[in-house]
Amino acid sequence: MRKLMASVLAVSVVGGPAAFAADGRQPTAKSGSKLIAQTTLDKHWRRTKHVLRKKRQEADEPKAGPDAAVPSQLRSIAQCESHGDPHAIGGGGTYRGKYQFDMGTWTSVGGHGDPAAAPEAEQDKRAAILYSRSGPSQWPVCGV
Repeated sequence: MRKLMASVLAVSVVGGPAAFAADGRQPTAKSGSKLIAQTTLDKHWRRTKHVLRKKRQEADEPKAGPDAAVPSQLRSIAQCESHGDPHAIGGGGTYRGKYQFDMGTWTSVGGHGDPAAAPEAEQDKRAAILYSRSGPSQWPVCGV
């Protein structure tokens, strides 16, 4: 075990398959423990590269926040309609949720149940569908 650890240390310090082990010999196909050490090091390096690549990708992605994926037009409509409250109910119960959907409009964009009870992300998604179909005209007061 000590020999294996010394080989790993020597290979990792020097950094390559041509590195010398602690006893001064170069790893060869005949020295099994040194090949195992190199294989282990290669696996570790591949995992490290994968982790670094993933961290780089995550850093390049936009930060997720409550309004990160909501276009500014929809944010202003929601602010005007319900002050951004996803549980808002207006018009005597006719208009519901962050974007004040009526039930017919909500179901036309694939919504199910009560818009005011739907998760905020679901309301954002349905509002984006509606906005892409007909623009701001569905919100006659706030969409202008």
